[in-house]
Amino acid sequence: MKRRQKGISVRKATYYAVIINSLQILLILVVLFAVLVVPEIQTSPRLLLMLTMLASLVIIWGAVVDISEALHTRRLVGQLDDMDETISAMANLNTTLRTQRHDFLNHLQVVYSLMEMQEYDEANEYIEQVYGRITAVSRVMKTSVAAVNALLQVKAAACEEAGVQLQLNITSKWETLENTMPAWEMCKVLSNLIDNAIDAMEDIPAAKRSLTISLTENLKQYCFCVSNTGTPIVPDMQESIFQPGITTKGEGHGMGLFIVRKTIRDRGGDITLVSDEEHTAFSGFVPRQAARPAEKPGA
Repeated sequence: MKRRQKGISVRKATYYAVIINSLQILLILVVLFAVLVVPEIQTSPRLLLMLTMLASLVIIWGAVVDISEALHTRRLVGQLDDMDETISAMANLNTTLRTQRHDFLNHLQVVYSLMEMQEYDEANEYIEQVYGRITAVSRVMKTSVAAVNALLQVKAAACEEAGVQLQLNITSKWETLENTMPAWEMCKVLSNLIDNAIDAMEDIPAAKRSLTISLTENLKQYCFCVSNTGTPIVPDMQESIFQPGITTKGEGHGMGLFIVRKTIRDRGGDITLVSDEEHTAFSGFVPRQAARPAEKPGA
């Protein structure tokens, strides 16, 4: 991660902190000196007032700068946490692929031995088990974005654990996604939507739990849709579900969808919601190419 990102500079923040706090200490010492040490020189009340006001302004300026840098730092820490989560998912996928490659020869040897012993039923059953484990990974390896593939593998495991039937409809490799937004940002968006979808199906029978993830594209956009068969979102809440603090999960939630929409809109895209008795679908898009900054008049 570069030190400077979106206006955040560690060196600049350090310089500001040193200069501002030094000025604050100096001005406070000057005021104290004028009040306590030199009263007999008959310090001018007007001069004392000016020093006090100047010290107050510097303190306020320092507080504003500190708060601004703290907010920037908090934003950066959030980005780093999201990137760590994506890197962890990629590491798990890499370990799974390496394990499968390592075990492949062993699987062939077992199947060959069973066939040689004419244990055809056992060989067929063994092949089906191995095939199922391999296809569980290969079906998420559809895009050219490693981070997205890794996320889909993690969420596929989460669906299996929650008793949710997962359907993947991936018809695009999203080859130039990084031209529009970093892969970890898209992972943050998809992760929030998928987690919400799994949560929405907790209270319905396991046989009816179905989650569909679609990744597609057209000439101008990369598109995604996360659809579930869980509890529908009432019409009144559909209008405000993307607002901060609005949630169907209870106290302590309500920022995920707000962050999702803000992230997508910051990259020139958007997201919409459709919810009825049959399904709830969050559909969104980002442009295939990042929007160019508007040219200044007369340029």
